[in-house]
Amino acid sequence: MSGGNIVARLPFPVAARKELGDAQLRANLRNATHTIRDKRLRMVGEVPDWEELRRSGAAIKDDVLSRLPELLTQFEAAATAAGATVHWARDAAEACAVVTALVRDTGTAEVVKVKSMVTQEIGLNDSLEAAGIAAVETDLAELIVQLAGDTPSHILVPAIHYNRSQIRDIFHRNGLSALTDDPPALAEAARRHLRAKFLSARVGISGANFAVAESGTLVVVESEGNGRMCLTLPETLISVVGIEKILPTFRDLEVFLQLLPRSSTGERMNPYTSLWTGVTPGDGPQTVHIVLVDNGRTETLADDVGRQALRCIRCSACLNVCPVYERVGGHAYGSVYPGPIGAILSPQLSGGGANRTLPYASTLCGACYDACPVRINIPEVLVHLRQTGPHPPAERAAMRALSWIMRDRRRYAAALRAARRGAAPIRWATGRRGAVRHLPWPLSKWTSTRDAPLPAKQTFREWWAHERTR
Repeated sequence: MSGGNIVARLPFPVAARKELGDAQLRANLRNATHTIRDKRLRMVGEVPDWEELRRSGAAIKDDVLSRLPELLTQFEAAATAAGATVHWARDAAEACAVVTALVRDTGTAEVVKVKSMVTQEIGLNDSLEAAGIAAVETDLAELIVQLAGDTPSHILVPAIHYNRSQIRDIFHRNGLSALTDDPPALAEAARRHLRAKFLSARVGISGANFAVAESGTLVVVESEGNGRMCLTLPETLISVVGIEKILPTFRDLEVFLQLLPRSSTGERMNPYTSLWTGVTPGDGPQTVHIVLVDNGRTETLADDVGRQALRCIRCSACLNVCPVYERVGGHAYGSVYPGPIGAILSPQLSGGGANRTLPYASTLCGACYDACPVRINIPEVLVHLRQTGPHPPAERAAMRALSWIMRDRRRYAAALRAARRGAAPIRWATGRRGAVRHLPWPLSKWTSTRDAPLPAKQTFREWWAHERTR
């Protein structure tokens, strides 16, 4: 069983109810997601072959998933030949142990980190802290979340749930001198704080957006340049990479460097793209480690429908168009992967637990599928996980009974007639509403969030027959 920060502690309906009560959170999310969404639409509209690019991205990722062991072996050989040391980790605990041991070997007690989803996924900061090692987040949004003692609520914009004045207060509590909530002043306060960390750090930790198998190259794309400081200044660089990040060749990278920035930040291209291959003598880190992490990805790969979630390039476009995410935010999902992609990725990576409720955290409107740059059919996977996930015995028995009734036309017609006769007194009692708002237990679970419609007075066939005889 995999682990880390992808296993929700509370079922989604319980966690979402709490977040829905926060009006400030909803206002912050609405403003931020609509801004990013509109910008993305403008940038995507500039590309005449956007659909062809989406199909190319999906095809490349599907090819990677179909021969992942071969490509990982090729990547390891190329990276090792270039001077890197490659490690393998089956789960979050193993990955944290490997990284912690590597940092300890350097004798340092503080590391700088570039924004990395997989290190959040495995809970690396907590493991390092338990070993007496401080991990300093250098991405501005990640730094805000870390200083607040909070957890990220968005894949791309981890501090999306805070507005400017809230960030100023967080900085003030942590000794970062920002006298106003003006964005340049806040950025300057963070810059002064981080510059000292960059210049003193001996170890940097990163993730990677892509890993090129033919050359053993890792790629990080970012907007601020802080990541490049982490990747180039320390003596030792440790990169923690999910095994699905592999691309076969440099030519494949061209497709994703067009898809990712437009889908994530609504930019034609991202300001910083850093690529490194092993060790370059006299330039940059002289010790490079790469930790390849599985943590449930192999099990996900085995599912013919659910495996398409591994195409994800963490752009977060699906979050910004999701009506559910816009109202509850990322914390309700209980995983570092929130929103529609989190609703299918987290349950598959982690197995059961509270994550079994996440596939129901969707209206199935399909906006996420339309926005996804690698055409992950998220609604299809959500339905698949709902069908294959655990269900209470009473629900299974009810569905089996309904299935038996609906397989035969006469049985179905007879059941409808019986239901109409049984509902007649209720219809009379409820007047013209045609629905029941409260049912007794166990059916009360249905009416706790929605009305239960009464059977129609007349079936379509009966109406049709009546109309034809008039």
